[in-house]
Amino acid sequence: MNSLKYLTNSKHGLLITRSFSTSNLNLANHKCKVLVVGGGGGGTAVAAKLCFKYGAGSVVVLEPSDRHYYQPMFTLIGGGMKKLENSYKSMKDVLPSKAEWKKDRAAKFDPKSNRVETEKGDTIEYDYMVVSTGIELNYHKIPGLVDALEDPNSQVVSNYSPKYVTNVFKAFERFKSGNAIFTFPASPVKCPGAPQKICYIFEHYLRKSHKRNDAKVFYNTALPVIFGVKHYADSLWLVVKNRDINVNLSTNLVEVNSAAKQATFENLTTKERTTMDFDLLHAVPPMSTPSALREHSGDLVNELGFVDVHKHTMQSVRYPNVFAIGDCANSPNSKTAAAVAGQCQVVYKNLVDVMEGRKPSKSYDGYASCPLVTGYNTCILAEFDYNLQPLETFPFDQSKERLSMLLAKRDFMAPLYWYGLANGIWNGPGFIRKALNIFR
Repeated sequence: MNSLKYLTNSKHGLLITRSFSTSNLNLANHKCKVLVVGGGGGGTAVAAKLCFKYGAGSVVVLEPSDRHYYQPMFTLIGGGMKKLENSYKSMKDVLPSKAEWKKDRAAKFDPKSNRVETEKGDTIEYDYMVVSTGIELNYHKIPGLVDALEDPNSQVVSNYSPKYVTNVFKAFERFKSGNAIFTFPASPVKCPGAPQKICYIFEHYLRKSHKRNDAKVFYNTALPVIFGVKHYADSLWLVVKNRDINVNLSTNLVEVNSAAKQATFENLTTKERTTMDFDLLHAVPPMSTPSALREHSGDLVNELGFVDVHKHTMQSVRYPNVFAIGDCANSPNSKTAAAVAGQCQVVYKNLVDVMEGRKPSKSYDGYASCPLVTGYNTCILAEFDYNLQPLETFPFDQSKERLSMLLAKRDFMAPLYWYGLANGIWNGPGFIRKALNIFR
C-alpha cells in the first residue's frame, strides 16, 4: 500500500497532519481522499495526474455525462469543417482508469463539513476537493430562443451546444439573402472568441457560395470592445472593415421572435431597445456556473457563483483543502481550454503541496489562448496573460491571419487535447515558448 501525509480540517478549523493509504477508498461508505467534481478537461487532467502519482483508490470523479466533448471543435462543426462525431469520446474511455467514476451530479456543496451531496441523494465525504464543474448554457433566459432553436427550419442557430450545433451549417446553406446577425451575451462566456469566429466563417462561406452581395452581416456584442486584448483587437477591426461586417458594441440580445424573424437588442449603455429583422441569427446564450455552486455552496463562491480562488494558486480563499480549475473558477482569465492547460499543473502541484504539508509553490500567470478562426483558411492565434498582454508561443507576430494557425487549430489541437491534456501530460506551450525564444 502507498501512504502519504495530508492535511485536513479539524473540528476547530485547524490543519493537522495525518497519514492515509491510497487503497482505503470505499465508495460504499461514500468517502474519498480527493474528490474531483466534474469530468471536463480540467477535472480529467488533474485526476489523471493524481492517479499517476498516488495510484488506484486515490481519486473519485463525480460526473453525470456519458460523453466527453472537445468543445473547441464546435465552431468548426458549425462552419462545416468537422462532424459532431469528431468532437466526443465515451466518458469512461477519457477518465483515468485508476479513478473511481461516480456517475452523478453535485447538488449541494458543504465545504465546512468536507461533503458534497449528489442529485441521487448520496453524500460524498472528502479530504480534498477539486471543483471543475464548468459553466452551463442558459438559453431559456432569452425569451423565444429555445423555441426557435428547437425548430430546425427557423434559421435561429447556436454552435455552443451539441444539441444545436449540427443545424448551424444547414442554416448557412439555407440562407439566400438578407440580414445575418451574430451575438455575444452580457455574461461570462466560455471560449469568448467563438461568437465572432462563426461570424467570420459565415462571411467567408457567403463569398465562396457567391451570396455575399445579397447579405448584410452584423456582429452584435455585449462587450464594449471587439476583443479584450488590444494587440489582437486592432487586427480584428481590420478584418471586419475589410469584409464589411457591421459591429455593434454594448449590444445584448434580449428576445427572439422566430415567427416574425425579429430579434430585440438592448444597448447596455443607453438601455435603448432595438428590433432587427434577420434571415439568420446565431445566438450565444448567457452562461453561469451550475445552480449547485450558485445556490448551494455557502461561502465557497463569490457573488456571481464562481469558486472564489487565489488567482495565482487556484486554491480556495477560505478552504485550504479545496481548489478549482477551468471555467467555474473566478480567476480573471479568459475561459478557454488553453487556460485549463495552463492551470492544471498549477492545481496539481499546489494540491500535492498541501496534501504533503507544504505551502502551494506554483503560480498561474493567467495564460489563455484563443485561436480566432477568420475563415476557411486563416486564423489569428491569440495568446495572452492576466494583464491582457500577448504571451505568444511562436517567434512571429501572431496577430496576423495565417493558414498555418488554421491548420494547427483544425488538425492538431484536438489530438493534443485527447492524448495530452486529458491524460495529464500537456501543461500548455510554455516550454515550447522558451525553446523558441532564441528566434525572437
